[in-house]
Amino acid sequence: MKCNTLRLVLPLAAALAVVACKPAEDPAAIAARQKAAMEQAADEAAKQFDAEYGRHNWELAKAHGDVLIDKYPDSTAAARIKERHADAIGKATEAREQRRLASLWSYGNEPVGKGSQLSASIYSQEPVDTDGRGAKPVRLIFRDHPEWGTSSYLVLEAGDFNCYAGCKVRVKADDAAPKPMAGRRPKTDEAIAMFIEDEKALWKLARDAKVIEIEFPVKAGGTRTAVFEVAALDTTSLPKWPQ
Repeated sequence: MKCNTLRLVLPLAAALAVVACKPAEDPAAIAARQKAAMEQAADEAAKQFDAEYGRHNWELAKAHGDVLIDKYPDSTAAARIKERHADAIGKATEAREQRRLASLWSYGNEPVGKGSQLSASIYSQEPVDTDGRGAKPVRLIFRDHPEWGTSSYLVLEAGDFNCYAGCKVRVKADDAAPKPMAGRRPKTDEAIAMFIEDEKALWKLARDAKVIEIEFPVKAGGTRTAVFEVAALDTTSLPKWPQ
């Protein structure tokens, strides 16, 4: 029994002695191996960034770039994409803003008589208190009616315009000086609406500006101003209007 035990113990001891005598791995070699693995992983992430950047998918490119730079900030790949990643961040921000602005507009196409009524409408950036009882949205509408032609008008949810005998509104586009335009409140109770008579001029301002402000008189006294973020107007929604 003792002999058998010795036969098992002696090879094990010899193996342990060999392991014990084996020199420790060079730390520099370990670091080099880890760096190579990190660079390989970073290169794979960079390929995803390159692909989406090449397709102009800015938000996906930004996302892949974010992951690469966050996980492998010291990699060669991170340094290589740094400038294009910054470009993708800017363009992704622009794309999100463009979608937000586009979503502010609503477009209508309704059958009327033998034709169709087309419209483009947008709510004010902030609600406006038009009657002293709290702020409510103001709506700007451009309309192309098969019988009545083109028109532009404001619609209130409360209060009323002081414009039954005609009035002037002041329209400001971006940083330009305000322009006076003729207004008219139709004698109807169907809607609290006021036409802005020079609809084509107003359309051109909305087409070319980022923001327009419209100051109008109200029955409650004085004037109010509604601000509209018009930058993403789809002019093709009303093809008869100036493009």
